[in-house]
Amino acid sequence: MKTKLLLVEDDYDLGFHLKEYLEMNGFIVHQVFNGEEARAAIKRDLYDVLVVDIMMPKEDGFTLIEKLKPSYPQIPFLFLTARTLKGDIIQGLRLGADDYIHKPFDPDELILRIENILRRTNLQRKSDFEIIEIGLYRFEIKNQRLISPTFEKTLTEKEADLLLYLFERQNQLIKRNDILVHLWKEPDFFSGRSMDVFVTRLRKLLSEDSKIQIESIRGLGIRFSC
Repeated sequence: MKTKLLLVEDDYDLGFHLKEYLEMNGFIVHQVFNGEEARAAIKRDLYDVLVVDIMMPKEDGFTLIEKLKPSYPQIPFLFLTARTLKGDIIQGLRLGADDYIHKPFDPDELILRIENILRRTNLQRKSDFEIIEIGLYRFEIKNQRLISPTFEKTLTEKEADLLLYLFERQNQLIKRNDILVHLWKEPDFFSGRSMDVFVTRLRKLLSEDSKIQIESIRGLGIRFSC
């Protein structure tokens, strides 16, 4: 499963080379050049981690994170900066930064720091959400058990992964390709057909609760609500 990363860096040359290097190391990278562009990108798409420069035109990195936090409190982020003032570091940490790296830096160090952030984030999610409530249902993540008022069922690994992926992004429009890349690894025709089958299975399993909806929006993607 490839990590989808948003790189917010106003230095075109640094951003271009960093994006290229990250992609060579297996990341999916989208680059924007200031905070305003970053917020627009996040409204359109889903990202696993943000790499954010602090000093940028129009909207700096601190302001960007302050505006994102209310709507996206769980998204991990790392600050890039040429500034070394203690006050800046403290401000970044107060905003919840998962890490802080000073320019100039070795790209391999950045990759290791990103991987550490993702490892911590995934462990935290697993420990925080061993059991989740989805409408009338209880979903036991570790043993893949879905429990309703009338049945208990052990889901397949793919069913469980898809249900958790949709639940974590509820009320958001999720692009088909994002689901395919994250869960099927290849956004091809056959993976798409397989995904449709699993979406249909989940609809049937969750049909006891009319408030739970898995909408397929033609040409756009899927929205899960409960």
